[in-house]
Amino acid sequence: MGTHACHDLFPHRSAFVDGDGVRLNYLDWGGDGPPLILIHGIANSPHIFDDLAPLLCPHFRVLAYARRGHGKSEAPAGPYDAATLVSDLRYVLDGLHIERANLLGWSMGGNEITAFAGLYPERVDKLVYLEGGYDWSDPAFFKPFTEMLAVNSPSPSTLNSFEALKTWYHAAWIGRDVAWTPALDAFLRDAVRIEPSGSVEPVPSIEVFAALIETLGTWPRDYTKVRAPALFIYGTSFFPTDCSEPALAQKLRDFEQNIAAPFRRVSIDRISRELGDVRVSQLDGRSHMSIGVLAPEKLAATIESFLLSLS
Repeated sequence: MGTHACHDLFPHRSAFVDGDGVRLNYLDWGGDGPPLILIHGIANSPHIFDDLAPLLCPHFRVLAYARRGHGKSEAPAGPYDAATLVSDLRYVLDGLHIERANLLGWSMGGNEITAFAGLYPERVDKLVYLEGGYDWSDPAFFKPFTEMLAVNSPSPSTLNSFEALKTWYHAAWIGRDVAWTPALDAFLRDAVRIEPSGSVEPVPSIEVFAALIETLGTWPRDYTKVRAPALFIYGTSFFPTDCSEPALAQKLRDFEQNIAAPFRRVSIDRISRELGDVRVSQLDGRSHMSIGVLAPEKLAATIESFLLSLS
């Protein structure tokens, strides 16, 4: 299959599908079996699945698309509201002539798959929430979460070079004790624009990111309309726990203890009440972003076991 620029070493095809006036980039790893559509989180790209996707190809045709404003997809001035993002998912399926699929949403991707499953139950087989089982619109979580994003954001000097950004991202989101892989390199390169000077500009842009954060904070989950069997996979911490800066490390621990851990328990209780056919799995030692890249074989086995099981 084709490659996606010199840093992309992974066996997939990169192509585009037309959305509502927006061209959306997707990656197709091929594979046999029913379609499995992977949806990344905010400020990520489909390359975040480069380690996981090939492990799922023996049983599924695996694809992932870049949400509008992300990766190689087009980035219009707007809109970035809930209805538009769900409509984009429908355009991807329609453009690829996929009538019915399994859907996996990582982080914010859990919003799209919940809403899509409620609107189009006949088009969904099963749902997988990869650290995506949170109702971000809950102010008890959303406000401290966005405050923590500001605390754990890169300094201006971090954007002076790709290597500086990679060093920061590795520590801030993946964890220094998790090996950096070529897949992570491909993902991060797809999440920036490298200028001729060597400096980097984040993708999505600040304006698009702000619009998406606003949508995230005003988009409540409605699990009651979901009829598909669902698997929720959680990590055990939101941010990595091996930060070397003492003051930041304490803030991260406080956030996990006082905000993230209680909200995770509330979220699990809620889905257990509101969904008829649900499984919950928690993978030890994984944060919000490392959950998909640390020992992907174990994650793939967990996903496959659920998707191949009889409900």
